[in-house]
Amino acid sequence: MHPAPSIIAFTTLSGLGYGLAAMLGLGLLDPAAAATKIAHVSALALILAGLLSSTAHLGNPQRAWRALSQWRSSWLSREGVMAIATFVPLVASAWLSVFEGRYLALPGLLGAVLCLGTVYCTSMIYASLKSVDAWHTPLTSLCYLLFSLAGGLLAAGFFALCAGAAARGLLFAALVALAAAWAVKNAWRQRMSALVPLSSPESATGLGPVGSVRLFERPHMTENYLTREMGFRVGRKHAAKLWKIALVAGGILPGLILLVLLVAGQGGALAGLAAFVALACHVAGVLAERWLFFAEARHAVMNYYGG
Repeated sequence: MHPAPSIIAFTTLSGLGYGLAAMLGLGLLDPAAAATKIAHVSALALILAGLLSSTAHLGNPQRAWRALSQWRSSWLSREGVMAIATFVPLVASAWLSVFEGRYLALPGLLGAVLCLGTVYCTSMIYASLKSVDAWHTPLTSLCYLLFSLAGGLLAAGFFALCAGAAARGLLFAALVALAAAWAVKNAWRQRMSALVPLSSPESATGLGPVGSVRLFERPHMTENYLTREMGFRVGRKHAAKLWKIALVAGGILPGLILLVLLVAGQGGALAGLAAFVALACHVAGVLAERWLFFAEARHAVMNYYGG
């Protein structure tokens, strides 16, 4: 599948924003602290930036509202409806923190649940596609949720350190979520590597009983939408190298930084800077992971195009 930058940015930024908003919704940070107020604004900004970037992938962005009408059957519509619904408690919680310096459990907890529900809907857009074998597994949704939680906990730990509050619990939870996220992602990749395609040129053409099928001539001599969007190819060596970069940047480096912070047990500006570096590394790793998520996926339609 074509790794569109707009979709990569959308899934990465919105996942981080929803993860941070969920942590804020649980009331884990002091609502009166200046850092918490900035955290609320940052979460909303990340979510909004992600949602806006997703419209860049549309042929007619001005008609994006029509995608909301098929919520009964489409995960894309459900995601849109959930994203809009989630903004209500998130804005309410942000208002209470920024302007009144207080936390209310009702909008906070409701917002946290809706945040995770929205991320789940996003993941199901891909996990529900039987035509893409690599995506069609519950591990896809689990990866999206764990990466969102890991990013949210990392960001919450950073803002807690900026506020001068105790952050050991958040940092430890972030370390656990980070390890779980990359462990599940590794299992996802192992499954993909060992995957036997459900669809082949033989099954696609119905000529399996006759013998082996090979493409004699492509249906189109020039590039079209299908070959452009679903026929992207990435070399195995390139993919393996990028996976190592993603794992090191998004998993190992942030994990080591968190371990150092937990062992040192000290706050202050240096600890806050270290937490920010860990968060930045995590985001860079997730960006690489999302690029591979799309680039390595093979759509069944490519059986007809020799892909």
